[in-house]
Amino acid sequence: MQYPQRFSNLPEYAFPRLRTLLDAHAPGGSPVHMTIGEPRHAFPHWIAQVIADNAAGFGKYPPNEGTPELLTAIAGWVQRRYGVALDPAAQIMVLNGTREGLFNSAIALCPETKNAKAPVILTPNPFYQVYAVAALAVGAEPVYVPATSATGFLPDYAGLPRDVLDRTAIAYLCSPSNPQGAVAGADYWRDLVALAEKHDFRIFADECYSEIYRHSAPVGALQIAHDMGADPDRVVIFHSLSKRSNLPGLRSGFVASGAKNLSALKQLRNYAGAPLPLPLQMAAAAVWQDETHVQDSRAQYVRKFEIADQVFSGIQGCGAPEAGFFLWLPVDDGEAAAVRLWRETGVRVLPGAYLARDVGGQNPGKGYIRVAMVAPEQEMQRGLEQLRDCLFT
Repeated sequence: MQYPQRFSNLPEYAFPRLRTLLDAHAPGGSPVHMTIGEPRHAFPHWIAQVIADNAAGFGKYPPNEGTPELLTAIAGWVQRRYGVALDPAAQIMVLNGTREGLFNSAIALCPETKNAKAPVILTPNPFYQVYAVAALAVGAEPVYVPATSATGFLPDYAGLPRDVLDRTAIAYLCSPSNPQGAVAGADYWRDLVALAEKHDFRIFADECYSEIYRHSAPVGALQIAHDMGADPDRVVIFHSLSKRSNLPGLRSGFVASGAKNLSALKQLRNYAGAPLPLPLQMAAAAVWQDETHVQDSRAQYVRKFEIADQVFSGIQGCGAPEAGFFLWLPVDDGEAAAVRLWRETGVRVLPGAYLARDVGGQNPGKGYIRVAMVAPEQEMQRGLEQLRDCLFT
C-alpha cells in the first residue's frame, strides 16, 4: 500500500523524541518533570457539580457549533477582556481544544492558490507544531520565520520578500509565545494587521496563554484589528480553558472571527467536526463567566516568576518571561544540556530544537532548553536550583 508523502518530512514529534533521547539513561536524582505545558494548578472545584447536574446531556448529540449558553458566555468574556462585541451565533464557534481549531481553520480558510501560485503559510520558528502540519495538509508552502532574541522572540514577517508575502494566505502568531513567553504589543499587532491588509492574508492569532502574565494583560489581535477598522475576517483568534483555567482535559476552546470565516469553519465542522459533549459545554460556560479562579492561578504564576528570577539572578538571559509559563534558557546545545541535566539531577526538560525547524542549516531553538513552570512551587524551585547548579555554575 502507498502512503501520502505530504507528511514524510515531518520530524518525530517532540515528546516521543525526548523519550528516545533520555529514557536510555537513569535519572541522577528524584525526577522533576518540567517538559510538558500541562497546568497543575487547581481548576474550579465546582465544575464537577456542574457536569453532574447536566449529566443527562451525555445521552444527546451536542450542537456542532456550541450551545447558546456557551457561545453567549464566550462573547461576554471577549467583551470584558478585549472590549469587542461579537455576535455569538455568527462570529464564534466552540472547539474541542484549540489544536483542532488551529488545524481545521487552515483546511477551511486556506485557498488552493494565491495569485496563481501555491499559497504560503507563515510560521514563527520555534513554534507550536500543529502550525506546520496544517500547512502541509492543505498543500501550502510553510515558511519558517526566525523568532530569536534579535527580533524580540517574535517573527519579523514584514522583512520577508514581497513575492513571499504576495503568496501568503495565513500567518500564525502565538502571543504570549510558546516557548519564549514574548508578548506582541499593540504596535506589533497594528503593523501585522496592516501588512495582512496590504498583502491580503489572514492572521491566525493563537492566544492560549493570554491570561498568564506578570503585570499588564496582553493586548489581543482582535481588539487591535477592531480599533483599526480592519476587515472583521482579517483576524482569527483562538482561545482555550486549558491554560486559563487549568482544564486541559476539558478540551474546551473557541475560535472567533468575522461571519464569513465562521461560516466556512462551521461548514467544515458539520462534515468533520468533533463537538464537545453537552455537560462539558455547560461546565465551560460557567468557567468562562468566572474570573476569581483565573486571578488566583495567575497569582501563583507571578510567584513562580519571582522564584525563577531569584534562582537565576545574575545569569544573563535566564530571567522569567513577561508572560506564559515557560522558561527559554540559553545553553550551548539543548540536547546535550537535557541529557546532562537528566543524568546528573533527574530534572527533565525539552531541547529547544525539538520545537523548531532547520532553515538554511540553522535551527533557532538549538541553543535553548524549554522549562515548564507548572509543578508546585517547592518542587519547581528545587528543579530550577538543580538546573542552575548543573548547567550554569
